[in-house]
Amino acid sequence: MHLVRSLNLLQATALNMSNMVGVGPFLTIPLIIASMGGPQCMIGWLLGTVLAICDGLVWAELGAAMPGSGGTFVYLREAFRGTMLGRLLPFLFVWQFIFSGPLEIASGFIGLAQYVGYFWCGMGPVETKLVIIGTGLAALALLYRGINGVGRLTVILWAGMLVTVAAVVGTGALKFNAAMAFDFPPNAFEFSRGFFLGLGGALLIAMYDFLGYYDICYVAGEVREPGRVLPRAILISVVLVAAIYAIMNLSIIGVVPWREAMQSKFIASDFMERAWGPWAGSAITVMILWTAMASIFALMLGYSRIPCAAATEGYFFEAFGRIHPTAGFPHVSLVVIGLLSIAAGMFSLEAVLPALITARILVQFIGQIAALHWLHMHRADIGRPFRMWLYPAPSLIAFAGWSYVFLTSGWMYVLYGLGVVASGVATFALWRHNRK
Repeated sequence: MHLVRSLNLLQATALNMSNMVGVGPFLTIPLIIASMGGPQCMIGWLLGTVLAICDGLVWAELGAAMPGSGGTFVYLREAFRGTMLGRLLPFLFVWQFIFSGPLEIASGFIGLAQYVGYFWCGMGPVETKLVIIGTGLAALALLYRGINGVGRLTVILWAGMLVTVAAVVGTGALKFNAAMAFDFPPNAFEFSRGFFLGLGGALLIAMYDFLGYYDICYVAGEVREPGRVLPRAILISVVLVAAIYAIMNLSIIGVVPWREAMQSKFIASDFMERAWGPWAGSAITVMILWTAMASIFALMLGYSRIPCAAATEGYFFEAFGRIHPTAGFPHVSLVVIGLLSIAAGMFSLEAVLPALITARILVQFIGQIAALHWLHMHRADIGRPFRMWLYPAPSLIAFAGWSYVFLTSGWMYVLYGLGVVASGVATFALWRHNRK
């Protein structure tokens, strides 16, 4: 049974933005302020926007040229088809995905559970894990259906996310204190080694928050007119979310002093409570829980298609390619990714964020940049309905940005990222030997 192309531009943009915003900024604003020690952390958001736009153009050209479910897996396979890299890189992508995809979904579980703590004051580690398990099972139940129903539900969840963001931005506009928002500490812009390491940490957090501008590419096999819809959905998502993040960050530190904000576990709730009172803190917390669920929903939807696409082409276990006989969605892959994500939710957020980014950079983001250049040089047979603006400048900027994030993430996570690739190469050799 084949996948059904039914997602339009609105649904594609909603899927991306629900994934991008989610609970991320409501968790990471304190972390990004702490990484640079003041409002100068806005530089991290700015550089993140530039990197997301440049990398988004890589995704846009590849996605429009090869609009199949699986995203990066399809691009690496098709661009390098006929070479050893055409077998190795798709396998490595699925391999690193097992180490990174569930961690990204788990970050949504962790964030949702953290904000549940705003209401449940006595919630301990055991109760937190129970909340994570319950959320994961609920997301699985919502997604266990055909894509038409999923598309409509995506727009509903996206609308809730927009209301949440509008409440924060509107409050910031009414209560904004410029002197508080731009209260820079001494030597805030001293270009020292510490500054650039802190900037690398801020950029890593910013890119975690931006992750998802490409989520629609994972379900491109279910998108109408992909050559037109995919590039528009990616670029619209990046521009709108970049504006949302910048305004939200300024709104919050314009009401809550940044020295207090970077210590907060419920920054958005504390922000609204300070502006309007306890009722507002409770109301925004409910809305953030809704937004977190929308992000989890979008991530699990997109990521469940990756092992399915790989299995269908003979790059992964055959069971992952099974399509539900009546509803037409990859039910085995969905259940496995959901359960792995619940398991990953048992780790701390501080460990999850750098691990998921560094595991993904080398094979996926840098691998795709290489695939795009290979496509231009060697694969004239593949049509490209959308072409990167100012090629190759955006792809080179994206390469430099991702390399900077990787190298400044900390030696432990650099080794983790390299270890994922090395273990994947070894596993590929064994897998290929067994297939022969």
